[in-house]
Amino acid sequence: MSPRLIAISGSLKGTIFELTNSEISLGRDGKNTIRLNDPSVSRRHSLIKRETNSDNESGKFTITDLESFNGTFINGMPIREQALAHGDQIALGDVVLLFLLDETEAGSGTTITSGEINLITRSTIRLRKEDALYLRPDKVLAELPATARVARDLNALLKISRSLGAIRNLEELHNELFKLIVEVAPADRVMILFADKLAGTPSSARGWSKSSGRDDSIKGSETIIRQVLEDGVALLSNDLVDDEAFNNAPSLMRARVCSVICVPLTVFEKPLGVIYLDTSDRATRFDEDHLQLLTGMGGIAASALENARHLAWFEQENQRLQEEIRVEHKMIGQSEPMQSVIKLIGRAAPTEATVLIRGESGTGKELAAHAIHLNSSRSGKPFVAINGATLSETLLESELFGHEKGAFTGAIAQKRGKLEIANGGTLFLDEVGEIAPAIQARLLRVLQEREFERVGGTRPIKADVRLVAATNKDLEAAIEAGTFRKDLYYRLNVVVIEMPALKDRADDVQLLASYFISVYSKECKRRINGITPAARALLAAYHWPGNVRELENAIERAIVLGSTEMIEPEDLPEALFETSDIAVAADYHDKLKAAKKLIVLKAMEDAKGNYTEAAKSLGLHPTNLHRLIRNLDLKTTIQR
Repeated sequence: MSPRLIAISGSLKGTIFELTNSEISLGRDGKNTIRLNDPSVSRRHSLIKRETNSDNESGKFTITDLESFNGTFINGMPIREQALAHGDQIALGDVVLLFLLDETEAGSGTTITSGEINLITRSTIRLRKEDALYLRPDKVLAELPATARVARDLNALLKISRSLGAIRNLEELHNELFKLIVEVAPADRVMILFADKLAGTPSSARGWSKSSGRDDSIKGSETIIRQVLEDGVALLSNDLVDDEAFNNAPSLMRARVCSVICVPLTVFEKPLGVIYLDTSDRATRFDEDHLQLLTGMGGIAASALENARHLAWFEQENQRLQEEIRVEHKMIGQSEPMQSVIKLIGRAAPTEATVLIRGESGTGKELAAHAIHLNSSRSGKPFVAINGATLSETLLESELFGHEKGAFTGAIAQKRGKLEIANGGTLFLDEVGEIAPAIQARLLRVLQEREFERVGGTRPIKADVRLVAATNKDLEAAIEAGTFRKDLYYRLNVVVIEMPALKDRADDVQLLASYFISVYSKECKRRINGITPAARALLAAYHWPGNVRELENAIERAIVLGSTEMIEPEDLPEALFETSDIAVAADYHDKLKAAKKLIVLKAMEDAKGNYTEAAKSLGLHPTNLHRLIRNLDLKTTIQR
């Protein structure tokens, strides 16, 4: 089966896109290979390329973001360019697509072995697709015979089309189809049977019996079913009880079946399965009109059943992949410095080595520590973090090692420390360069002897923990100054990971911004469709002394204070305008802000100061207009 994309959320949910071209563009514009007509998708959002090997067989697929407003996300992470793997989820705005290289049969249920033999009798009628009254595309209503039966059949087909088109759940679709079939045909038993990937081979079925209701154990004529699957013709067989072959069909003989109809379920000229029904009442045997109507029903039901089966399988596969996929890290970045960090984490994580993470404040040191824990053999055990700079020496000692009852004033009960809580897992000690010398000595013992005592205790406690430490301090200078122990430094400095500053990974700024927009727009319940080019220029030009944490705060602020569905320059902190390299962008910002002031003031003047009317004329919600007036510093001007 060819590679494909399936929309699993958004307005296009359930749509399947075959990936047959070497380059597949995705976006809102009609010129794209795959048009995603959703306002959250950019006109040219992303591009999928497929490589081919020397045998001209399909190779790997790579997706590239085309500088879209909302960004392209793979499994929740923003990307610029990335190879696709089976089961990846691609998010483009509100549209989420599932990438599949292969597919497992969507159907499920009881495997049916019909077990019955030849029941093709002398009175069998075969109806080819081109002879079916209700399947011929060139047949217009005026050409159909003007009989009450035809009118009733057309009304029944219209009802069926409306009913099945409104149902997506496979089980509900089965039940509705059974109900509609017995309304138009005097059937005692009905079976909807699906074929597997090999045409003509029964796979699974759902059944209904007049006597017992839902009954998936129903069996039919193997010969009839196979012929319908293989030839794509509808069959009607009557007078079965008078035929000698009937004696070799014990289940049908017991039911005294006298009439059978079997019609194909065909999608794009491929056999999906059959609808099979029979009756034991000689007085209400099936006739050729029943055959025509059931064949028409089969043509309508086939697409509905196929879509429902695919959707059911997509949801099951999506759930399975969600359960199987373990995100190896939550660090966002495809720049070379970040890829080096991720590779180093991949090598260090499976070991038991102590790791020291160094880098400026806000670079994501704790995320790196999480990634080390997640990819280690201790991932099923606790990850416990403690910051050495936020607590006094006494409190830090108690938090880290725990204390016994009565160890000091206020110690009214025994308390387990972080080292005990993290037993079997990972302890992340942030700002290790700030801890006091006395605690440094106790920590050194933990690393050397793998044991410690609680504060006020005498009994040694084993410490089965992996230590990951982090610092933004120059430890070598601290050693020279006598504030950090050299022996502890060597114990910590086994594997060192340097987290790059954001100014050294400028290529990741837009990816991080897209990610934070997706996070905070949900938290603030505000729809954000992206960042304007002018705002992008500001983000790219700024040097980010506060690193990723500062960028996160800037995006959160923009979402909270912004008044439009795009992040504009005026939504960003003033610090971003102080960079000399962006004088042009700042000038644009000033002119844009002045223009907005004029527009708002004119709207308020026309509305005679009525906020609701002014907001209506501007196409804004009154709350957004209030926010815009506040951001533009117009409140005093308007109140005059």
